[in-house]
Amino acid sequence: MERIMAVLPSDISQALGPYIMDDKSDIEEIRLRISQPVEIIMNHRSFYPREDLIFNKKQAEQLLSRLSEYSLYTLEEELKRGYVTIKGGHRVGLAGRVIMEHGKVKRIRDISSFNIRVARQTIGAADHLVPKLCSGGKWHSALFIGSPQAGKTTLLRDLARIISQGQAGIPAKKVGVVDERSEIAGCLKGIPQNQLGPRVDVLDACPKAEGMMMLIRSMSPDVLIVDEIGRQEDTNALLEALNAGVSVMATVHGQDFEDIAKRPLIQPLLHHQIFTRFIELNRRQRPGQIKQLLNAEGKPIQAVMHP
Repeated sequence: MERIMAVLPSDISQALGPYIMDDKSDIEEIRLRISQPVEIIMNHRSFYPREDLIFNKKQAEQLLSRLSEYSLYTLEEELKRGYVTIKGGHRVGLAGRVIMEHGKVKRIRDISSFNIRVARQTIGAADHLVPKLCSGGKWHSALFIGSPQAGKTTLLRDLARIISQGQAGIPAKKVGVVDERSEIAGCLKGIPQNQLGPRVDVLDACPKAEGMMMLIRSMSPDVLIVDEIGRQEDTNALLEALNAGVSVMATVHGQDFEDIAKRPLIQPLLHHQIFTRFIELNRRQRPGQIKQLLNAEGKPIQAVMHP
């Protein structure tokens, strides 16, 4: 949290200090919009610490300067993607005027909104899943299904750590992470800020489809980990990974198995049984809570698993 304090304008960091520096703080997001009150998201709920704490244009310029370490040129690629990752793995989403070139986003200018998503690594979050996802030293390919902020990435991140360092009776495996949105590893200048274990290779800010093929060809992973599949290219790459004998763990936005099974891009994955485990998440009580575990046919194996 100290890194977040360092990039915030001083008057805002002072006002939010009691919330940010509390070790027990449940802050998920800090949202800053020009001419609007500073907003905090905690426990999936929004509130305003002070109605008179209005974010202004000067503060936006100061925040952007600190994010870029006073060189906007260094943020050229980030401004295409719409977010910046800072030390500690925290991600700052950006919104403003989009500049297009040849039908693609070139950069975002006149940035008016910032969304600071607080990164927290929960060591041990996936421990209870290990017996269900690993059989005879072989890891199942698994797809985590849930709504935004349901804990999908938290579980993936911890599984990368567990798989790469091994556990009692389970040997360590080589893990390849394609971190398109810099959320799993939280890389800063290519170095993971989160603890992923000793046998992890990360492609940061790389499109998933290209990254999966690159890692299979160059790093020979035993397990591939990717976040938020959903494009045709992702489906094709996952089919290639199956042919290469690599286990894959991934996430997808959705309510449950029935929801994603209706999607044309997911159906080939189900037909070829790319995934032998499906994990439905339920955020009613807390992120990462397992609603149901399903097999390759989408049949329940176990319901409501508590860590």
